[in-house]
Amino acid sequence: MKQEQPFEKSEIILTGDRATGPLHLGHYVGSLKQRVSLQWMHEQTILVADMQGLTDNAHNPTKVSSNILNVVADYLAVGIEPTQTTICLQSQLPALAELTMYYSNLVSIARLERNPTVKSEIKSKSFGRSIPTGFFTYPISQAADITAFKATLIPVGDDQLPMLEQTNEIVRKVNKLAGKKILDECRPLLSNAPRLPSTDGKNKMSKTMGNAINLGASEKEISAAVKAMYTDPSHLRVEDPGQVDGNIVFTYLDAFHPDKKYIDGLKSHYKQGGLGDGTTKKILEECLQDMLRPIREKRAEYLNDKAQLINILKKGSKSARENSEKVLFDVRGIFGLNIF
Repeated sequence: MKQEQPFEKSEIILTGDRATGPLHLGHYVGSLKQRVSLQWMHEQTILVADMQGLTDNAHNPTKVSSNILNVVADYLAVGIEPTQTTICLQSQLPALAELTMYYSNLVSIARLERNPTVKSEIKSKSFGRSIPTGFFTYPISQAADITAFKATLIPVGDDQLPMLEQTNEIVRKVNKLAGKKILDECRPLLSNAPRLPSTDGKNKMSKTMGNAINLGASEKEISAAVKAMYTDPSHLRVEDPGQVDGNIVFTYLDAFHPDKKYIDGLKSHYKQGGLGDGTTKKILEECLQDMLRPIREKRAEYLNDKAQLINILKKGSKSARENSEKVLFDVRGIFGLNIF
């Protein structure tokens, strides 16, 4: 249901997702719920980052192209309203690529190599010296995204703070070249939500590793994922005292169950003994089924009308293209290239 906009929108927010798969509960807790709230208070743009998705998937481009509309359907299904939030497609904004090229001349290889976020992701993907250039330089591309919309507030996790630091370094260099403020620095908006662990309790939640519950998961998929969840390995019998810390079932109950007092009671019971893992998993499954059912149904409705999804992307991309071209004109002028 649409809400009345309570007051004039103040901050300019840019956020987005790589189109490499449908979104999951980790995205919901970490960013999507926040975006739904922010859209009524601020000017918000969501970028479907298909080009960034290709930086480590160029060998399999259909992984990106086939998921663009999936991601848009996920946005709409959780309550992101296209009349309040601009939803646009990265590849349809040519100013972003040109800005990336200009900014690339202001950043050294050594600086990119020092970026801890890049170093961590290179290691996690085992690229070694075979890292695609596009992936290696994506902090520059991200700076282009942020500055193209004059975004002042960027919702991120702690691991992304080095990316914003590098963006602001580029902003300062551009402004120094211009001799005046052309671009604005941005600030992070850190989520209060804790990072949701994967269902196996071992690896980072991933769209492709089968250790996440997608927003469009079927009842059977939800049930199977909950039954396979990691709990307390030493809790062998119902009467045994159990550990709540590190128990993925309780982590998910904390994140999604609406009755916090009830969950606190379950935790005390589990710690004392007499509460089985089967019971706690049943409670969690019922909670997730109730929460995801309307999202799944809305998502399916949107995907059954792909023309509507494409029109939303077209409209949002047209608006975003106009805004980003204005920033590009200013930056291009710094280098003396606005000849005609």
